Amino acid sequence: MYNIVLFGPPGAGKGTQSEKLIEKYGLTHLSTGDLFRKHLGEGTELGQLAKKYMNEGRLVPDEVVIGMVEDKINDTKDARGFIFDGFPRTTAQAKALDEMLSHHNLEINGMIALDVPEDVLRVRIKERGKTSNRADDQDDEKINTRIKVYLDETLPVADYYASQGKFKKINGVGEIEQIFLDITSVIDSY
Repeated sequence: MYNIVLFGPPGAGKGTQSEKLIEKYGLTHLSTGDLFRKHLGEGTELGQLAKKYMNEGRLVPDEVVIGMVEDKINDTKDARGFIFDGFPRTTAQAKALDEMLSHHNLEINGMIALDVPEDVLRVRIKERGKTSNRADDQDDEKINTRIKVYLDETLPVADYYASQGKFKKINGVGEIEQIFLDITSVIDSY
């Protein structure tokens, strides 16, 4: 069983590579954005709790997010592993995730970070915006903010996994297939 955190800034190629990894390894995709939409849409207890915080303009607490992740793990007991996409975003979330996974006799095998220079990220995000019709992918100020939030708040998560010997950086620039092969060589070494 592989439990992988696919990591990198906006525009690094996580979505593209996640799809290929899910197909190759039969992993279950675990995106907190998808989980939020599911719980809010179904009006679950966790969804109602998250909605309460969101309606107050507050961030949803880590324990609620972890609860949603645990709910997904419980619903997919036969999973061959999980690919965590866009989560954890903070060191506190990474620690909470590790603690929750240990209760299920699971652990993160590794964090694979796609390393892409900022100038390339900006070009990729703008190109993605043209095809996805996402207005936030066309706004320079929003792009700059997203990259800054990643650098200031999310990047320290890499240090957390590096301290456990679970961090591997992959060059995220080049042919999609070569990047995929580089990622799979890391996964196959687990």
